[in-house]
Amino acid sequence: MQLKGSGRTPFSRGGDGKAALGPVLREYLMGEAMHALGVPTTRALAAVTTGDKVRREVALPGAILTRIAQSHIRVGTFQFFAAQKGTNSLKQLADYTIKRHYPDALNRDNPYLSLVEQVRDRQARLIARWMQLGFIHGVMNTDNMTLSGETIDYGPCAFMEQYDPDTVFSSIDRQGRYAYGNQPMMAQWNLARLAETLLPLISDNEDKAIERATECIVGFDAVYEQYWSQGMLTKLGLERDCNQPTLVDDWLNLLQKNGADFTLGFRALSSALKGD
Repeated sequence: MQLKGSGRTPFSRGGDGKAALGPVLREYLMGEAMHALGVPTTRALAAVTTGDKVRREVALPGAILTRIAQSHIRVGTFQFFAAQKGTNSLKQLADYTIKRHYPDALNRDNPYLSLVEQVRDRQARLIARWMQLGFIHGVMNTDNMTLSGETIDYGPCAFMEQYDPDTVFSSIDRQGRYAYGNQPMMAQWNLARLAETLLPLISDNEDKAIERATECIVGFDAVYEQYWSQGMLTKLGLERDCNQPTLVDDWLNLLQKNGADFTLGFRALSSALKGD
């Protein structure tokens, strides 16, 4: 459980740790929507106003979100421990994460490499679900990637309307780093940062650790592609073993060419098949 908007914590950076009512309500609604759509996500237990004003561009009513999750351990948590706490504390964090989320990794030859592999697989599945729904997170930094594989921190996020892989919803993302079409790549980048922190635990031999971690991270592409293609074929009403490798791309190109709404395009296809 976490209180978002309650003020600064020992892990706060330059912000005040407070939240305005609007973003709190958005996170409440988005988390519940994603849960209803079958997407792993944090959820809101409660949202309350504080009676205080939060200073942003203008003064806004303050609020606190009680957020629940399997845990709030993030890639950024590992980066913090690796940079500030040393290898022993990092090992404690990794061991705790394994016991909490991936206990079967304890039976593997290399539990820490297994941790990276299993986080990779969960994130590949999660990002594929985002993409299949046209969801754009908006701020995919390492602090917003959980080790549990849950969506967290609904900031400048949205569901895409007109289909365009370059769609961006964050006003500060002027270069399109977190655009819809870049989300798989950004997930892989974040996973590489996680693997970097765990190199001393993966092997005492740095070159060997880098080699094994790199192989794991490169494998993200194949895992993601499997989840993405299977989910999209299902969304199109086709068997998962359908031997039409270009069908999904052809459909998406058709949506983009005609400026069609991503979600409504699928609904229109369904209606056409029914003869409506």
